[in-house]
Amino acid sequence: MSSRMSKSVVSILAATALASLLAVVGAWAAEGQRPPATGEGRPGRGARPGGPGRAGGPGASASSFAAAPIAKTEAEKKILPVLDDMNKNQRGGNMNVPEEDGRLLRLLTESVGAKQVVEIGTSTGYSGLWFCLALRSTGGKLITHEIDAGRASLARENFKRAGVEDLVTLVEGDAHKEVAKLKGPIDVLFLDADKEGYIDYLEKLVPLVRPGGLIIAHNITPRMADPNYIKAITTNPDLESAFLNMPDRGVSVTLKKR
Repeated sequence: MSSRMSKSVVSILAATALASLLAVVGAWAAEGQRPPATGEGRPGRGARPGGPGRAGGPGASASSFAAAPIAKTEAEKKILPVLDDMNKNQRGGNMNVPEEDGRLLRLLTESVGAKQVVEIGTSTGYSGLWFCLALRSTGGKLITHEIDAGRASLARENFKRAGVEDLVTLVEGDAHKEVAKLKGPIDVLFLDADKEGYIDYLEKLVPLVRPGGLIIAHNITPRMADPNYIKAITTNPDLESAFLNMPDRGVSVTLKKR
């Protein structure tokens, strides 16, 4: 990946982290909470920024910066309505990522110019379609794994009606076994399945992730994350990790260093 592409990824991570912070600050303001002061004219460590004229000031809200995706290409015009329908009608009980996190997946995947994305946990294909929005531009493919036959069947239907079935290989079965068949290089690895299994997926697949590639994990929150996985991505000198969208949903983005 070029230095320009590396800067693009860093910029996206920084922007996403800032947006998450602003959303939290806005929520405080919307609730009428006042930032605790620990020093005159300057918030101390752990203080909540706010006040008139600032991002967290009166009138701000957690949704201040929300914006709907805008289609540019014919492919986007076909995929985005399916995503919208899934968001409205297929979310209950299917463990799909929130729209904001799906958009993050698309941004990161397209920014690194991914040719091969591996997803563990297809569900009904919602996150997979966000990947496909990027892969239409990069010329890449998605290999996604789902253990539940019902969800896998629905995902195939969703991929077909979005017109991306040519981009997707859906592997049905136990991903802990099926990933042994994968070959590198993997540009983006996305983990959104059994949380206690993340460490096993990481150990099996990180050798296939290319230097400069990304490992993204969902539900990385204090309540849900496996401490062994957190330790693995924060103590390995070959990896660099950032944590976004905390504490609600939790997304970890890990770079495999060159």
